[in-house]
Amino acid sequence: MNVSDFDYDLPEELIAQVPAPERRASRMLVMSRTTGDCEVRKFAEFAEYLHPTDCLVLNDTRVILARIFGTKVPTGGAVEALLTTPVRDGVWQAMLKPGRRLPLGSRVAITGSDAEFEVTGRNPAGTFEITFSTTAVFELLQRCGHMPLPPYIRRSDDAADATRYQTVYNAAPGAVAAPTAGLHFDEEMLKQIEAMGVAIIRLTLHVGVGTFQPVAVERLEDHVMHTEQYRLGTEAAACINQRRTAGGRVIAVGTTSVRVLETCTTDDGGTQPATGTTGIFLYPPYKPRSVDVLLTNFHLPRSTLLMLVSTFARREHVLAAYQRAIAERMKFYSYGDCMLLV
Repeated sequence: MNVSDFDYDLPEELIAQVPAPERRASRMLVMSRTTGDCEVRKFAEFAEYLHPTDCLVLNDTRVILARIFGTKVPTGGAVEALLTTPVRDGVWQAMLKPGRRLPLGSRVAITGSDAEFEVTGRNPAGTFEITFSTTAVFELLQRCGHMPLPPYIRRSDDAADATRYQTVYNAAPGAVAAPTAGLHFDEEMLKQIEAMGVAIIRLTLHVGVGTFQPVAVERLEDHVMHTEQYRLGTEAAACINQRRTAGGRVIAVGTTSVRVLETCTTDDGGTQPATGTTGIFLYPPYKPRSVDVLLTNFHLPRSTLLMLVSTFARREHVLAAYQRAIAERMKFYSYGDCMLLV
């Protein structure tokens, strides 16, 4: 298949720039995986689609304040850094602006602190290796870092983003983008779902900046997927296997949960615990083996996330559902509305 098979036109005004007034106030497009039939519901009605025997899988990653600002030493030129991946203590891969003006050895004083970093490497993919003057980088980010909002949100972060661009169940710091399907849940809804008898399982996948990077090739087979760190614990895997054996369904919240579950699926269809990095690339005609229902936000045209969603139903049905969402003036992307494929 070709990347152009997953293209569509989206009016710019439908790209959500701010979150809904309340987490559960978003709308939800419900689509049948078999027929493609759609209806627009409120996300507050999500629990109506669950059964007591089901297993709801959440990604508990926490977004770190990965964007920092500073000035070049000694010239004072403005510099922006987006940390992407830790290399070792005090050393990170990062995207830098303006990168072309920062040769190896450049030093940057970090705004809001007495720390600095030095450009110590350059990677072929266009990212840089930077070495901080402290090994306590996470503590540094808590003091002077900013929320790394996606590039299609055309505003600076504000105080509300500190909580609204995190899930209410975040626990493991390491992501530079939110697992956005989980942003719709509030604590009250999770308690309601658990009271129904649904098992709530948590795994971790630290979402990287690769989730926003365009696919640069035309043939899907030629695309090299970015890798992300993940963890699926022993108890979580056992609960998933028990629920499926008893006839329950696995409901994945977000494409990140799907990537972990499919990575951890055994040849006989079971789920095994694991920790590591995954570069799994899911696109048609692949069919998910570990997930029965998917809750996800609406994704960028020509993106690997839209390709993953199209493994749950015919591509034509998914794109038709996107057109229905556009006609209904639903909001798209990270702070937008959501889609449930059942």
